[in-house]
Amino acid sequence: MTDQSPVLDPVLIRKYDREGPRYTSYPTAPQFQADFDAATLEQIIAATNAENPRRPLSLYVHVPFCDTVCFYCACNKVVTKDHSRAAIYLQHLEREIARVGGLFDRARPVSQLHWGGGTPTFLSDAEITALMGILRRHFTLLEGDQGEYGIEIDPRRLGAGTLALLRDQGFNRISLGVQDLDPAVQRAVNRMQSEECTFGVLHEARRLGFKSLSLDLIYGLPQQTPESFARTLARVIAEQPDRLSLFNYAHLPERFKPQRRIQAADLPSAEAKLAILGQSIETLSAAGYVYIGMDHFALPGDSLVQAQRDGTLHRNFQGYSTHGDCDIVALGVSAISRIGDSYSQNVSVLDDYQARIDAGHSPLARGMTLSDDDRLRRAVIDQLICHFRLDFASMEARFGITFRDYFAAELQMLASMADDGLLRLHASGIEVLAPGRLLIRNVCMVFDVYLRQGAPVRFSRVI
Repeated sequence: MTDQSPVLDPVLIRKYDREGPRYTSYPTAPQFQADFDAATLEQIIAATNAENPRRPLSLYVHVPFCDTVCFYCACNKVVTKDHSRAAIYLQHLEREIARVGGLFDRARPVSQLHWGGGTPTFLSDAEITALMGILRRHFTLLEGDQGEYGIEIDPRRLGAGTLALLRDQGFNRISLGVQDLDPAVQRAVNRMQSEECTFGVLHEARRLGFKSLSLDLIYGLPQQTPESFARTLARVIAEQPDRLSLFNYAHLPERFKPQRRIQAADLPSAEAKLAILGQSIETLSAAGYVYIGMDHFALPGDSLVQAQRDGTLHRNFQGYSTHGDCDIVALGVSAISRIGDSYSQNVSVLDDYQARIDAGHSPLARGMTLSDDDRLRRAVIDQLICHFRLDFASMEARFGITFRDYFAAELQMLASMADDGLLRLHASGIEVLAPGRLLIRNVCMVFDVYLRQGAPVRFSRVI
């Protein structure tokens, strides 16, 4: 595997910094349609069963509750201190799980499981145990750490015995929200979380035998400086988490109400934000972390690095994934599935989700079946965003096209990026160069035909 470290060129960043999708799917969610219904999805599921009755599944379960709000948050969540709401939600979720689970062949193993939120550990230990029991009744979960089973954890919301319970229930990976260790930053975003709290969970997880530990950081938060974030990063690296996510804070207060509590004047300047990103990349590379792409770093022995090395890395709604062979079955409010050549999303409002289930209906709100062109462009974008290269011949063999003819307009658009040093156009393919790796979304956007059609949609900025 060649070095894939990015190079931050401020001139190029300023030229190409615009809004764009993160490509956790292609087509992206704004293209999903309301006329995609439950009957259509059931036909698609039946077809995937018939095509390969042992094709593995990846289950995603959305737990939307948090008992406090982090001002930067753009997730689909319900902020409440009323923990009885979780019990009501689980009653509805069980009915969805039973209905959806009955559509899949039981020979299809769940090779990947992920609980996200919100705060999944908002659930009590008894509720966690009950939910895992429900999943086991309706899907074929693997035992003995054969699967990759992960959960997002807020270290502030973790009971004394909850980590051990999660391990006993089959979870072997955890992702910890950290964001920043500096108290001034934490106060500014309403997330006070001590180092003792954060790293105490990390140490306990290691003692319990969790296989992979991931930490999430955010740059661009209020009160951050290059110096303060350097201290956070040094402390985090000293703990050697297997994976690190370094997310760009997208300030969109018109879309996300909690962000209105953040004053724009308190945010780092564009120059300071770039400085934080640049020094963080250098620091992580010097510490031995491999740049996976799109905010993600991992130690050389991690499965993400191995998947990138052998060409099997994929991207989905949870980020980068080693399980591209799975159909993704997403459960709960706002959850998005990828089954066969389709996407489908549940309603995003909790009351609507529960009302639909109470009425005996599917909570499905929208979705789409991919066209041949969608599948081709999805494959192109997936290769570029995961591997920073694209081989024309492999796409031609897979889709029966002549790449240079089919994508003549796109290759012409890429020529200016090649002139700027973001990429190299070969006779046989595309190679994204070090200055273009931080701008990989821009490269992928060239192949996104929907961006050239219809009304504009708001996305986060690329950097």
